[in-house]
Amino acid sequence: MSVLRAFKGYRPTAELCPKVAALPYDVMSSAEAREMVKGDPYSFLHVDRAEIDLDPSVDIYSPQVYQKAADNLKKMIDDGIYIQDKEPCMYIYRLTMDGRSQTGLVACASIDEYIENKIKKHELTREDKEQDRIRHVDTCNANTGPIFLTYRAKDDIDALIAAETAKNPVYDFVSDDGVGHTVWVISDKAVISALEGAFAKVPALYIADGHHRNASAVKVGLKRRGDGDYDKNAEFNFYLAVAFPDKQLHIMDYNRVVKDLNGRTKEQFLDEISKCFDVKKAEDGHPKKALDFGMYLDGAWYMLTAKSGSFDAADPVGSLDVSILQNNLLAPVLGIGDPRTDSRIAFVGGIRCLEELVRLVDSGKMAVAFAMYPTSVAQLMEIADAGKIMPPKSTWFEPKLRSGIFIHELS
Repeated sequence: MSVLRAFKGYRPTAELCPKVAALPYDVMSSAEAREMVKGDPYSFLHVDRAEIDLDPSVDIYSPQVYQKAADNLKKMIDDGIYIQDKEPCMYIYRLTMDGRSQTGLVACASIDEYIENKIKKHELTREDKEQDRIRHVDTCNANTGPIFLTYRAKDDIDALIAAETAKNPVYDFVSDDGVGHTVWVISDKAVISALEGAFAKVPALYIADGHHRNASAVKVGLKRRGDGDYDKNAEFNFYLAVAFPDKQLHIMDYNRVVKDLNGRTKEQFLDEISKCFDVKKAEDGHPKKALDFGMYLDGAWYMLTAKSGSFDAADPVGSLDVSILQNNLLAPVLGIGDPRTDSRIAFVGGIRCLEELVRLVDSGKMAVAFAMYPTSVAQLMEIADAGKIMPPKSTWFEPKLRSGIFIHELS
């Protein structure tokens, strides 16, 4: 079963919500965040990236930064930028991009279900990134950005949400990047109960994006439980999430660029990769199916197709395109042993299009680029069900959830 429950959310006033809502803190650098908020006192980046309101000499992980985040959030509440619902509610959050919509339920997920692997992960987390969000959540006493969850779609949940979205929304705006954001508040206790009951029949939830925030929220909850008895209904046992049905999600390609050919000439490189891939000149680099890889090298596109025997089709991780490229080309030919730490490789989200790959190679900053066929949501779930971990940079979800639209207070 999956536990999702209502909460007394803090949310911006309807007038200010478009100004408050901000991209997630981890899709930009500190310097970029400073530029984005110039002349904008309402952006939630003042909470999520509070170092922007301090001198640049202050370490971004200084206690001063987390205290500034808490102070900024309190001021936004005190100034009436945020209101709090008087009774526990659920919320519906719809994002629309390029004519395609995804509609999810905003509620609180259980830290116990994460611990018991009923909320399943597919990614490793880094301790330094966890510690950053642990300090942020703990000091702010709030979850400030929803964890992006998915589940196998169910008709009864679809029907309940469709009935609510037939009503008037509380927010409906388009952000600067052209993404539409529409929100409905569910305050009817009967509807909330029906949704809770429907999700109780969902066997598992899956983290689509936000592994570090999820792990951090859980650790803050465990810290607040302490070593003795605790109130099982206390808000710190739950964390902010939005759950979307799998059939509505869109994963984009997550492409790779490498600085050099690891000491090989172009001819040597092409000869060596032909052992595991069929290599053909191509007009463009868009892979049309799994096992195909666009490659841009020396001003030309090639299409690589993985040969049979170069991977184990029964292995849910090893048969991913990102694994096939890593195991048969990036590691053995280009010497990229650990893509998490090797400075010779970089990753380019599909939102930036293949023109960015061409630009990086033609500029001389990179020697070769690889355009990937997107990982599917079904593959993500299969790997999570098997208790396995995806290679780094396997998925790029669009559109990005905004932070600051919903706040869950922990006590």
